[in-house]
Amino acid sequence: MNITVTEAAAKQIGEAAKQGDMQGMALRIAAKRKQDGSIDYAMGFDAAKQDDGRVEVSGIDIVVAPTSSELVDGMTLDFVELESGATEFIFLNPNDPHYIPPKP
Repeated sequence: MNITVTEAAAKQIGEAAKQGDMQGMALRIAAKRKQDGSIDYAMGFDAAKQDDGRVEVSGIDIVVAPTSSELVDGMTLDFVELESGATEFIFLNPNDPHYIPPKP
């Protein structure tokens, strides 16, 4: 399983773990295919389960359930400002039919 976490996303995940007193917990990423083929995501801090896929990226321990691993393989997690003052996590995922690759 290959997941990329940008520097901005890693920093925000670290800050969220500190604020929520969740240091040492893994970040769980869940994905589910919707009827139109797009992918719906959820994430939060959680303990790893025995059958989870695990990867450490940018110092972040990420766990993914077997039902989500194929959907998130090759994905990039970023933290960006979409509107002035409004920042959020975004999932850049070539497995999503609505994915538009960033321009070089």
